[in-house]
Amino acid sequence: MKHLTIALWLLIAIQVKAQSSFNSEDNTVTRADLETNYYKKDSTANAIVLYEFGNSYVDNKTFKLVTEIKKKVKILNRSAFDKATIEEQLYREKNKGERMYDISATTYNLENGRITSIFLNDKNIFEEKYNDHYDIVKFTLPNIKEGSVITYSYKLSSPYFFKYKEWKFQDDIPKLHSEYHTSIPANWEYNIKLVGYKKLFKNESKLKKRCLEGGNGAYSDCTDAIYIMKDISAFIEEDYMTTKENYLSRIDYELKVFKSFDGRTENITKSWKTTDSEIKSMPEVGRQLGKSSMLKDLIGDGIKNEPDVLKKAIAIYKYVQDNYTWNGKYGIFKDVSVKDLIKNKSGKVSEINILLHNLLDEYGIEVMPVLLSTRDNGFPTKIYPVISDFNYLIVQATVDNKTYLLDATDGYLSFGEIPFRCLNHYGRLMDFDKGSYYIDIQPEKTSTIIYKTELSLDENETLAGTIDSRSTGYHALPPKKSYFSNKQDYLKNFEKIYPNITFLDHRVATEDKTDFDFLETFDVEYHVDNIGGNLYINPFLFKFFTENPFKLQERTYPIDFGYKDAFLCNLKLNYGEDYEVVESPVDVNYPLPNNKGSIILSSKIQDNSVLLYFKFNFNDSLYGPEYYDYLKKYLGKIVDIQKNTLIVLKKK
Repeated sequence: MKHLTIALWLLIAIQVKAQSSFNSEDNTVTRADLETNYYKKDSTANAIVLYEFGNSYVDNKTFKLVTEIKKKVKILNRSAFDKATIEEQLYREKNKGERMYDISATTYNLENGRITSIFLNDKNIFEEKYNDHYDIVKFTLPNIKEGSVITYSYKLSSPYFFKYKEWKFQDDIPKLHSEYHTSIPANWEYNIKLVGYKKLFKNESKLKKRCLEGGNGAYSDCTDAIYIMKDISAFIEEDYMTTKENYLSRIDYELKVFKSFDGRTENITKSWKTTDSEIKSMPEVGRQLGKSSMLKDLIGDGIKNEPDVLKKAIAIYKYVQDNYTWNGKYGIFKDVSVKDLIKNKSGKVSEINILLHNLLDEYGIEVMPVLLSTRDNGFPTKIYPVISDFNYLIVQATVDNKTYLLDATDGYLSFGEIPFRCLNHYGRLMDFDKGSYYIDIQPEKTSTIIYKTELSLDENETLAGTIDSRSTGYHALPPKKSYFSNKQDYLKNFEKIYPNITFLDHRVATEDKTDFDFLETFDVEYHVDNIGGNLYINPFLFKFFTENPFKLQERTYPIDFGYKDAFLCNLKLNYGEDYEVVESPVDVNYPLPNNKGSIILSSKIQDNSVLLYFKFNFNDSLYGPEYYDYLKKYLGKIVDIQKNTLIVLKKK
């Protein structure tokens, strides 16, 4: 009996292991791979990469960069059937291009207890022209079902060495094992960059002698490297982030130096000194700057003769805002013409802001162009100049030793503000005399939303009063754009959002759409819920957040708000002498670690009134992923306070 019990326990243990473990050691499909249909670490996953392997090297015969790829994927449910379609974009020029070959793919299923396999037919591999420079090779594995495991492999060859084959460890589904081998001859020297916040499980390199033969006795040694990551969480995009390319865990390469077998050396990566000189001589940038001949009679004498330098700068800025329309295009290094902008009254970002630069410069204001990359374009490489990383141009003006970043493409921005799309941490200030350098792109002022509410309860159990609203900075832009573009329909939007509130009147104190503040007042009333003789009042008529934007189990990239902000609600609720307070809000003091923010809720009863104070803030614009759980709880607390805080009254 004792031996039988042990045998039963062993059998159960084997079955449990089979039901809970995948083979992530190689591309071999095991029974456990097919039987296991749940990933404990991520219950939301629709599929999992069980194993992937890449190997890149220079072929000794063709001198092309070859990459071998193998991959094994578990399909957990129907939502991941698209993972069975594999697609590669191949770059080509007139007489040469990239190639994909040796394609092999198999679908495995468990049917009636048996493992079945179906191979990809070569007839189902398709190649199509995508555009003038790219072709697409695509294939879909057959007989995909929930629970299927697919494996596929292929090779890529490329004659292009400017970028060594990058390797993406992270994707939109979890990966158990991702491994990349590289063999880089000493002829090619690359800047190698590990992007993202995930750490390598293995990072080893060694020297391999005579890996590449160049003929006539010439040869090259290679650096062979192995990179491995394990248990890689899925990259899921969420609010408050820049482009995922900034954070997706991968290894990236940029060619720095090429040494030919005959001894010639070509420096591919240039210095900023050289790049500055090239940009200065470009017809699209440097030659457009400072052109004064086309500025004649553009602005009136009132602006020209303004003695206050700051007022003059603001007037010039508003002139460009009001008279030239952005056509929605970025573009710095191609087809830029300030002359065409002046003629057509519409143009690219760079054209509008170069005109702004030239006008400020013409009338004695110190000004320099700033190159940057927008939030959806990715961070520019800092360690060496790659001008293609930049897609946007703004202006820095200096008045009385204070600097202002300016962008005249948005008619609602105040002087010193730039669009939210530009808040991508840093930009390159192009000082063509002393040399360019990076500057921080960080709003100086905190953006705020403040509600000051005073309500009184009447004998009909109706609350009536006013809400004074003040929005500043980036929080002021949406209401300003909504109000000044369509004043007639502005209030209707509030009536849709708050159907239980009756809006009696609405007044706006802000007169200029470029003001930093937007001030408005609402006259409101609404009927209070009477349940069992008690009046239940939620004091937050206007809510800052209606739901928690953070919902992921894990976030591996920063929370990037773009700017610092703060929120404040002051309420005075007059309930008169006929009522008394049964329940008032409980005080809250809830901080983020390291003084990164705090929530304060307090209330008191005074002179037949409930006085409530609610404030929370974000003291940083950027929080590392280690703050995600804290911020998730923080926002959850804010939503809960606004949703569930009650003042309960009853008649005396």
